[in-house]
Amino acid sequence: MDRRKTASVRDVLNLAAQYRAAAAKVGESPSRGKHLPQRLLALHAIELYLDALLQAKGHDHQTIREFQHGPGERARIAVAEGLVLRKRTLAHLASLSSSTEYLVGKYAPELNSTLSQVNRVMATLEEISRKVRKVVRAPKDL
Repeated sequence: MDRRKTASVRDVLNLAAQYRAAAAKVGESPSRGKHLPQRLLALHAIELYLDALLQAKGHDHQTIREFQHGPGERARIAVAEGLVLRKRTLAHLASLSSSTEYLVGKYAPELNSTLSQVNRVMATLEEISRKVRKVVRAPKDL
């Protein structure tokens, strides 16, 4: 029997909101080099929002973990579960996955010129944040 306690949908949404706020805060700083930390925070928040939606729709934690840091497959399933995203946002999420942007940003910062614009990442985060919260506007037990 697995005794590990899994986070509730509400817990995951709260954590996603904290990462989103941190990404926005880092973006306010006028310092050089802020884009990589802001990007990583935003990408992690995107993953968490999508994870919360998938969890709310009954997908198990193990399946969600298998997606690793690729938001494309998460988004594809989330859309099948009722999340409505703009075509441009879906294309961006697929691009984030195919280019392994999270891993490049984390482990190969010298390649940051190959990454999408940070303002595009933040726009994707804002759309996902807003729309996931609407879909998951859930019963009080979440």
